[in-house]
Amino acid sequence: MTPVVPSARDASPSPEGSGGAADGMLEDVIAGLSATPRRIPSKYFYDDAGSRLFDRITELEEYYLTRAETTIMERHAGEMARQMGTRVRLVEFGSGSSAKTRILLDAMEALAAYVPVDISAEYLDQVAAELRREHPDIPILPLAADFTGPMELPASPRPAARTVVYFPGSTIGNFEVLEAGRLLTRMRRLAGGQGGVLVGFDLLKPLERLLPAYNDAAGVTAEFNLNLLRHLNRELDADFDLSGFRHEAPFNAQASRIEMHLVSLRPQTVQVGGREFQFREGERLVTEYSYKYSPESIANLAESAGLEPRRAWTDPQGLFRVQWMEAAL
Repeated sequence: MTPVVPSARDASPSPEGSGGAADGMLEDVIAGLSATPRRIPSKYFYDDAGSRLFDRITELEEYYLTRAETTIMERHAGEMARQMGTRVRLVEFGSGSSAKTRILLDAMEALAAYVPVDISAEYLDQVAAELRREHPDIPILPLAADFTGPMELPASPRPAARTVVYFPGSTIGNFEVLEAGRLLTRMRRLAGGQGGVLVGFDLLKPLERLLPAYNDAAGVTAEFNLNLLRHLNRELDADFDLSGFRHEAPFNAQASRIEMHLVSLRPQTVQVGGREFQFREGERLVTEYSYKYSPESIANLAESAGLEPRRAWTDPQGLFRVQWMEAAL
């Protein structure tokens, strides 16, 4: 789960590149393959096949994240709503299908507006139309934007008492720590002095629970990882040989993160965009990071962004945490 893009596992899929988007994809991939270590932005996981594979991942017994967070929302959305108060303008980063947000919307009273933010305008419009049918009393104001960059929120048709930025899933873990701090700072500024930030964090846990979530017995995650190369072959006329790479997802204890890799099984040459890249046997191509947090590291991250953790909710097994933060005084 690459740290510099808005989409990753348990987050909203990004659209396939076309036209200018394809040019941006080629630029990203060339830059990543030229880096040390080599890397590919994880937003390119999500072509149609990748999105379907991700849906299968969320249903795997080993993949605890979605179930754990959904349990938290089902049990504690009412408490979260009371914490945020009434007449809230709720802004969701990387909203995707807004599945967990639907639970929160059902619990909230007198919302000023709901602003789902996602990079895919077409998909966002579809979700907004569904939400308008489900919640005709809530102004739904979709914003097609990359939340890692500058954005201007649409004006709320109702007076808002405060703005709350909601970042569900474990997407914050796909950003390196400094970048995650900058993103939280952006959220704090967007929410304003009277606002708040609600973020999902995957918690550090024993390896016997953590590793299978990224190395499932059925090989779905491996297929998902390798499909990234298939996507690049199709979109960029690249010639990655999928049989020449294998999936690995070790835990980097020093950095407190899972690292998704594609490992070259032999010396090989890959062509992308008219460029040739030589891979050594055993060379690793990084496709995703997924940082795991402790309550202490969450507090440190919040402090770096000028935020103060106020309240948190976890599932009964302590696998996942939804953290409420406000601007530090």
